[in-house]
Amino acid sequence: MSIGALDAATAYGRAIGIGKTGGLGGVSAGTGTAEAGGGFGDLVSQLVTDTATSLRAAETASAKQVAGKGDLIDVVTAIGAAETALDTVVAVRDRVVGAYSDIMRMQI
Repeated sequence: MSIGALDAATAYGRAIGIGKTGGLGGVSAGTGTAEAGGGFGDLVSQLVTDTATSLRAAETASAKQVAGKGDLIDVVTAIGAAETALDTVVAVRDRVVGAYSDIMRMQI
C-alpha cells in the first residue's frame, strides 16, 4: 500500500486539528505556524503516543476475541484504527526523511 502526498497532508491536517471543527484548530490563519506551546516535535510525539495507544487497544481487543470474550467487529475496527494511525506515522516519517535528503543534496 502506497501513501501519497495528499494522504500525508490530510493526515497531518487531522493531527493538528484542521479536520475536527472545520476551522484551523491550532494553526493561525495568517502565518500557517503553530500557536505557542506546540511545535513539530510535539506533533510527532503526540502521533507516536496515539499510535501506540491504538496498537495496544487492537492487541487488547484481539486477546479478548481469542479468549472468547470479545466481538469480532470490535477487533476489526481496532485493527483498522491502528493501521490508519501507523500509516500516518509512516507517511510523516517518509516526508521528513525526503525533506532531509533534499536539504542534504542542496548546493552551498
